[in-house]
Amino acid sequence: MNKIIVTRQIPQKFISQLEDIAEVVVWNESLIPMPRDKFLAEVQDAIACFITLNETIDETCLANAPHLKVIANMAVGYDNIDVNIAKQKGIIVTNTPEVLTETTAELAFTLMLATARRIVEAEKYVQDGQWKSWGPYLLSGKDVYGSTIGIFGMGDIGKAFAKRLKGFDTNILYHNRSRHEDAERDYNASFVSFEELLEKSDFVVCTAPLTDETKYKFNAEAFAKMKTDAIFINIGRGAIVNENDLVHALNTGQILACGLDVLEQEPIDVEHPLLKMPNVVIVPHIGSASEYTRDRMVQLCVDNIKAVLNNEPAITPVSS
Repeated sequence: MNKIIVTRQIPQKFISQLEDIAEVVVWNESLIPMPRDKFLAEVQDAIACFITLNETIDETCLANAPHLKVIANMAVGYDNIDVNIAKQKGIIVTNTPEVLTETTAELAFTLMLATARRIVEAEKYVQDGQWKSWGPYLLSGKDVYGSTIGIFGMGDIGKAFAKRLKGFDTNILYHNRSRHEDAERDYNASFVSFEELLEKSDFVVCTAPLTDETKYKFNAEAFAKMKTDAIFINIGRGAIVNENDLVHALNTGQILACGLDVLEQEPIDVEHPLLKMPNVVIVPHIGSASEYTRDRMVQLCVDNIKAVLNNEPAITPVSS
């Protein structure tokens, strides 16, 4: 019988849809990824797999999956998949674009405000019983209103983030592989070089995907170009940032603070120096984590699998 692998626990209403077309093997752990050896064993006779960013689909995996027809990745990014090898083997790879755009942009905005106004630090200050009286500069932060915001990556999420800045009277700069005249028209954004974005921005917000060109783009050289009171926000991919260089930039006062939803190694080691810094806000890769959006992402993965197995075009195929 045909088999579909689902590598994380998802609601039964989605599993039931897949059970109508094949046997479904589900890893019923909500917080622990399917072990690599278990996944490789199961994929040997699978025709489809529903995966997350925790699963690495590389040459070893694909050589072990002769019957695989479709890989549905529950994410927009797909740097965890060797798309070229999958294509060579006739395997269709899909992702979940658009459905998480607005929710992820909201998380970026939340991180920016929380970091600028030192919300996490202030809440801990109260919880620890340190709040004894009001003070003129007690936990004073940085205004978003009237500031210059630099967006690195003006894709759908970058544009959704820019849209949210309209009420804050900000000056929006952006850098991207190519110009987006719609963003310039709709959000009064200015296309600038990467260097100019770093030098002029009060907040640098990374929404870019991980590619060969963006890997470690934010390194010692980049942080040295930023304002000493600049705040860095990353909701793109962790490996866009050289974390050792980020730690150094924060420790030496090259930049003021940062807010991160993504890290190169997830989950982060509890001894990581970033976790020791009061001017750093880190959340556990929850950019798209609203019930509504996650349901839409899961449904899109299910619909892509159903379409391919019914010999229909995938809804959101990834091109290499």
